[in-house]
Amino acid sequence: MANVAKKVSWSGRDRDEEDEPPAAGEATPLLNGASPGAAGGPPHSRPETEATNQFPSEIPHNEKLLLLKYESLDYDNCENQLFLEEERRINHTAFRTVEIKRWVICAMIGILTGLVACFIDIVVEKLAGLKFRVVKDNIDKFTEKGGLSFSLLLWAILNSSVVMVGSVIVAFIEPVAAGSGIPQIKCYLNGVKIPHVVRLKTLMIKVCGVILSVVGGLAVGKEGPMIHSGAVIAAGISQGRSTSLKRDFKIFEYFRRDTEKRDFVSAGAAAGVSAAFGAPVGGVLFSLEEGASFWNQFLTWRIFFASMISTFTLNSILSFYHGNPWDLSSPGLINFGRFDSEKLGYTFQEIPIFIVMGVVGGILGAIFNALNYWLTMFRIRYIHRPCLQVIEAMLVAAVTAAVGFVMIYCSSDCQPLQGDSVAYPLQLFCADGEYNSMATAFFNTPEKSVVSLFHNPPGSYNPMTLGMFTLMYFFLACWTYGLTVSAGVFIPSLLIGAAWGRLFGISLAYLTSGAIWADPGKYALMGAAAQLGGIVRMTLSLTVIMMEATGNVTYGFPIMLALMTAKIVGDYFVEGLYDMHIQLQSVPFLHWEAPVTSHSLTAREVMSAPVTCLRRIEKVGTVVDILSDTSSNHNGFPVVESSPDPTQVAGLRGLILRSQLIVLLKHKVFVERANLTLVQRRLKLKDFRDAYPRFPPIQSIHVSQDERECMMDLTEFMNPSPYTVPQEASLPRVFKLFRALGLRHLVVVDNHNEVVGLVTRKDLARYRLGKEGLEELSLAQT
Repeated sequence: MANVAKKVSWSGRDRDEEDEPPAAGEATPLLNGASPGAAGGPPHSRPETEATNQFPSEIPHNEKLLLLKYESLDYDNCENQLFLEEERRINHTAFRTVEIKRWVICAMIGILTGLVACFIDIVVEKLAGLKFRVVKDNIDKFTEKGGLSFSLLLWAILNSSVVMVGSVIVAFIEPVAAGSGIPQIKCYLNGVKIPHVVRLKTLMIKVCGVILSVVGGLAVGKEGPMIHSGAVIAAGISQGRSTSLKRDFKIFEYFRRDTEKRDFVSAGAAAGVSAAFGAPVGGVLFSLEEGASFWNQFLTWRIFFASMISTFTLNSILSFYHGNPWDLSSPGLINFGRFDSEKLGYTFQEIPIFIVMGVVGGILGAIFNALNYWLTMFRIRYIHRPCLQVIEAMLVAAVTAAVGFVMIYCSSDCQPLQGDSVAYPLQLFCADGEYNSMATAFFNTPEKSVVSLFHNPPGSYNPMTLGMFTLMYFFLACWTYGLTVSAGVFIPSLLIGAAWGRLFGISLAYLTSGAIWADPGKYALMGAAAQLGGIVRMTLSLTVIMMEATGNVTYGFPIMLALMTAKIVGDYFVEGLYDMHIQLQSVPFLHWEAPVTSHSLTAREVMSAPVTCLRRIEKVGTVVDILSDTSSNHNGFPVVESSPDPTQVAGLRGLILRSQLIVLLKHKVFVERANLTLVQRRLKLKDFRDAYPRFPPIQSIHVSQDERECMMDLTEFMNPSPYTVPQEASLPRVFKLFRALGLRHLVVVDNHNEVVGLVTRKDLARYRLGKEGLEELSLAQT
């Protein structure tokens, strides 16, 4: 097993989401404390030298690694006797009550996600407007009397100071709130537990961080983080309590397990997309395409309901805020505006042009992802101290302001001012009644810039202006994604694509001598779709999101063509941006299918062995020793028949989890060896649900010497029907069973039903298709 130096990961911490703080004097293991990696190696205690040299100048990083610190979620219900007894007691009326509660939770998810989106939108609008007015007045003042360098300094300082606050709260309080959060939510829905990802604190930092990032003028959008925010809201509401605030409202207790929580998180992610783009159908398809490992018809309907409620809530409040309460004209955070198909239709001869734009989007997306890959590798190796991360974010903010200022200063693209079409018109060196066209691109929030590129009349932009803007913004957006700030990549991608798409349209109009069909706004839309598709590689959901956001079904076919082409071309070179970041963090992510050339491998070759098994009636001391043993930090233990005859085959009887054993020890569910006929203390399923999701570590449970001699009967608590496979089963067959059912452990048995191995997520995720065929990744502790 490979051991590498400590690597910075999404959580920025070593302890797991479900861990309590270590007891005084207890060394915190590098492998997440309470329930460390399944089938992993020994978690080493921190060496003494680490305190003195906590942040080395360089962290070696190898992307061909999987980290054992990432836990699996258990999407398979443990059908033990307690569970079956509870289910049998529930009558038809109670089942209907549970179903009604599911709908109520989905409605609450939609309402709260919509409210969070409103809050972000209104605060960004107010703060960004204030900043732009201050800078505009300053530039206007110094344009007349000279000394514009003061204006540049003011703009750069304002941006840097706002971004500094946004970066400090992320880097020092909750590092998992950095970025858009979409890769983390993809991992969660895939079945990987990312520490702190659905915490209340993460939501707070995410919302504040994204407001400060957008106001700070970075090349970012506020749409991506809405997906993460929706997921956190869903995870919190569905549990009926807040572990962070130590408050239990004693509601929705039935849903306190990974399976139910996963379904609600899918709904939260969809509601986030819906609030961001005003696209409820796109939200459902996003959850299906990007996240959910398990899907059914009822779930689709509930997720659609949550998405619709989210859009309606946002629409009602923003319409009321903008002074037209009965109009309902703000369905999403970004509204692309109406594309009139009568004026902006497309013809047959344009279809090849759209495909060419898809190719351009795919190539540019691949370049963007490749550059960001090397930049992220550099950050992991060298910029791992929180203070360095904050300095880098401030530097990017200052450079963004400086680039914008220099390009506005050097631009001579003056356009006549028509009504209120420009929010903050900057005259600079233009004549009276005119404004600087480059300033509208930089002197605005990215959402407003996208809409102006789509809808401003032909002639609003000089081709030189668009070309320079595309080039500069491309590199700024690439540098910005991956900073320690909360920010999304959706809007910058759309803005880059809209700029080169409009340039493409202007060039076509010039070549065809101003043909009526060569409208630059239409090509800006296609360019935006192709660029976003080339970077994130979403197809189905993105087509529907773009259609819903523009309110035009006519463009569905060309948008789909552009996105498909961009994905095919981009995939030929590098992976999508989100998949790339998941891979860089060494997360054991399971794709839809096993690697195509893996049929030669069998369960015997991929399983973890030997396996630590427990007997059906086991000595308490043995259980405590196994759970405390740092060399076998497993999470699942096959239970075999207790037989006094050592020659008899110990057949598999069930599977019990570490978390269940800890709850049993905590509640002292055992009897003395001499009185095995006594009934041991009964536990209810509620006792396990109350401990979920942060089960205490074994070190916090005290077992006396007398208690160690007692016996524990696991029959009632183990899962008596765990999924098993024979050791001859092929890897694709094992993979399909594990992935489709959302398993955490798959027991491998021989012909006599004797346990020979255990397949966990890491055993399957470490095989992947590389450039030279099937390759096996190393496993690392940290």
